[in-house]
Amino acid sequence: MSNVAVLSRADNADFDRNDPVSVRQAIRAGLYRRHTGMMAPGFVQANLAILPADYADEFARFCQRNPQPCPLLAMSEPGSPRLPELAEDLDIRTDLPSYRVFKDGVATGDVSDIRNLWRDDFVVFALGCSYSFEQAMIEAGLKLNHWETGLEPAIYLTSIQCRPAGRFSGPMVVSMRSFKPADAIRAIQITSRFPRVHGAPVHIGLPEQIGIADVHKGWQGGPPDLREGEIPLFWACGVTPQSVIRSAKPPISITHTPSHMLVTDLRNASLASF
Repeated sequence: MSNVAVLSRADNADFDRNDPVSVRQAIRAGLYRRHTGMMAPGFVQANLAILPADYADEFARFCQRNPQPCPLLAMSEPGSPRLPELAEDLDIRTDLPSYRVFKDGVATGDVSDIRNLWRDDFVVFALGCSYSFEQAMIEAGLKLNHWETGLEPAIYLTSIQCRPAGRFSGPMVVSMRSFKPADAIRAIQITSRFPRVHGAPVHIGLPEQIGIADVHKGWQGGPPDLREGEIPLFWACGVTPQSVIRSAKPPISITHTPSHMLVTDLRNASLASF
């Protein structure tokens, strides 16, 4: 099916966008292939990494050593496409709108279904996503510039080095959101309650101190939207695993396409630490 056809069906698809089960069923049926940012508000969405089993222990250690960019929510048994702690009916092979496939660390394209790529030695990692803490900020009355424009936050590669684990190493990737000073304080307070979905910012202001030469030029994501009188805040980003997986060069690996997340049955509130 062409992308044009998918988008046309997605625009007209009749399903309950507030219910995570309905969202997954629509994705599984090919009725929705767009980004998941506004889907199932109040429910946890997850980043995805799928690796061969002989890379899995090292990647799990990498996540343990770097919990802010790689907050591990669930890990499958080798060969299993199920993560029952996130949703009983979930099938990781069909339930994301788009997957990115890597061969020897090189992205080969995005696909809407990975059943034909599935291997008995694959291990699935579901990692916390910033959509959860963004929902908490919106509910608290904070304004997110990129929600107003319908775009994704700007993403930057930094000079902050992650703690290595075996073949996995590299710099942290961050996402930026900007606020007036009083709102910036509130944003820090809110996100610090959610360590399993990146937690508080890793840096505030002065982007050059973390290797960002020009904050107005993002590395990935949407265009930077830093407005007059606002302070940039930088959160550890779930694109970090994709970056280190590329560097590790496993023969095959699969991640989510950025912004096309796994929608789970967990409520965001269940991940709050206080």
